[in-house]
Amino acid sequence: MAIDFSIIGKRLKQARKEKGLTQEQLVEKMGVSIAYLSKVETGKIHINLERLSQICEILNISEGKILNGTSNSSEMYLNSEFNSLLKKCSSKQLKLAYKILRFYFRGEYLKLSIFLAEET
Repeated sequence: MAIDFSIIGKRLKQARKEKGLTQEQLVEKMGVSIAYLSKVETGKIHINLERLSQICEILNISEGKILNGTSNSSEMYLNSEFNSLLKKCSSKQLKLAYKILRFYFRGEYLKLSIFLAEET
């Protein structure tokens, strides 16, 4: 899976703005140039993990939120991802997903295994 640095940059920019910081204020705390931050926020350059961690610490946001768009400490973890996937499903795919989840939540793991074996 390729990393989309433009999405990471957009999330960083959004987090910066939500904290009420300008690019100038953030780069002052980071010790980098405005040109560098601008390129990171537009995805024109690849940010390394050390720099990402530094920005996240300054913005008080998890790296997971920037990388995935979610934070596993949130109660809403993965809700948007599931909703996005479900919107793309055909009615047949929705029925299949429902059956799989129903077996799983009922603890019917053997039935789930048999069902999956028959579907594949």
